[in-house]
Amino acid sequence: MRLLQFFLLAVFSLGGMMPSAPAEANDKPNVLFVAVDDLNHWVTFMQRNPQAKTPNFDRLAKMGLAFTNAYCAVPACEPSRCALMGGRRPWVTGCYLNGDSWKQHQKAGEGLSAQFLKAGYHVAGAGKIYHSMAYHQSEWTEYMSKTGHSLNGPGVQKMDGYHNDKTHPELKDEDLIDWHTTDYCIEQLRRVDDKPFFIACGLYKPHLPFVVPRKYYDDFPLDSIQLPPHQDNDLDDVPPAGVRMANPKGDHAKFLKSGRWKAAIQSYLATCAYTDMNLGRLLDAYEKSPQRDNTILVLWTDHGWSLGEKEHWRKFALWEEPTRTPMIWVVPGLTQPGTRCEATVDHMNIYPTLCKLAGIDVPEHVSGYDMAPLLADTQAEWNYPAITTHGYNNHAVRTQNFRYIRYDNGDEELYASQEDPYEWANLAGDPQYLSVKTELAQWLPKDQAPARKRTKKK
Repeated sequence: MRLLQFFLLAVFSLGGMMPSAPAEANDKPNVLFVAVDDLNHWVTFMQRNPQAKTPNFDRLAKMGLAFTNAYCAVPACEPSRCALMGGRRPWVTGCYLNGDSWKQHQKAGEGLSAQFLKAGYHVAGAGKIYHSMAYHQSEWTEYMSKTGHSLNGPGVQKMDGYHNDKTHPELKDEDLIDWHTTDYCIEQLRRVDDKPFFIACGLYKPHLPFVVPRKYYDDFPLDSIQLPPHQDNDLDDVPPAGVRMANPKGDHAKFLKSGRWKAAIQSYLATCAYTDMNLGRLLDAYEKSPQRDNTILVLWTDHGWSLGEKEHWRKFALWEEPTRTPMIWVVPGLTQPGTRCEATVDHMNIYPTLCKLAGIDVPEHVSGYDMAPLLADTQAEWNYPAITTHGYNNHAVRTQNFRYIRYDNGDEELYASQEDPYEWANLAGDPQYLSVKTELAQWLPKDQAPARKRTKKK
């Protein structure tokens, strides 16, 4: 009951009915914080791709509440993680793209883990939480060393399983760092300590290269692979700024020439299955933990991924595929097993929500909204859209009914999300939707941090 009382305190404090107050150390909820890299909504319970086989993601969804319309702050690893973990949107920090060194935009002590460390938690991390597996050392009690571990396995090259037809049949589960990251976090769950814990488990796969042990391909025979729903002329009504983001002459043209489109999808599905296996190992330990009834579990992925929709691959764009993500919460005493919430949320809400649930003051610099009311009641009032940014002054505003994109040059896209889930019909030029665009445009930032100047490679 301790955790339930704590959560009710957090929920009621949102409406000003009760001031938030710190709990005694042994009353504070623990947190298991799971981050997955480059995993899109191809998990079974989200029903986006019928070929996906993710029993442990589905298992976790049955344990708690899954948001079916959760979106990243940025569709790129470095700025997405900087925004989520640091609590500031990219237009505030200037961390817009990969290569905008996140440590230059987030001071030590501002991160989410730092707030739990200050609150008396044992704060342990492993794997990819921030970009390139870097972190502010002062924000953690301990962090697993990556020394001696391989991200991808011996001999695996960046394009293997993607553009290159190499699957490395001798690869073993333990050859990849994710196996060891999971082991480390399992041991942390077994710790006996008077302090509450915050454990961050950052799983690197399915990030490129799409190569895992051969056994994970067995459930996805190449001759059974289906291409995702797509239209050959899908870019015809997309404005020039959007076409540039799609970059159809890049990866997509190479796949059409090589004939490896289905092979790349097979490799992605297999790599997701490897990640699902490691999640299952972690869930086994979580369920056996004596602290389970006092432990919040939240899982998120840093952004989505495109596999040929709109002639686009990877992340780095503002449409549904590269921005929609799985997000699952298990909050003992608050969430109900197997529930779904259709409210449109984004990653910026994770930081303040975790702080509220733990009775920790939310730092003034943090944006986003407390989602505890939605965790308690999926039909609770929620009037905030999800906002995704990619590069300077390029934003998407997503509500349950629409996605509105405006680019830096003024180009626009508008999609009716319920009737057109794959975003094939751009309605931005239709006069009857002018009021919709005007309403959604009110959520766009008025002031924006300048972008880092980049020089083109010669």
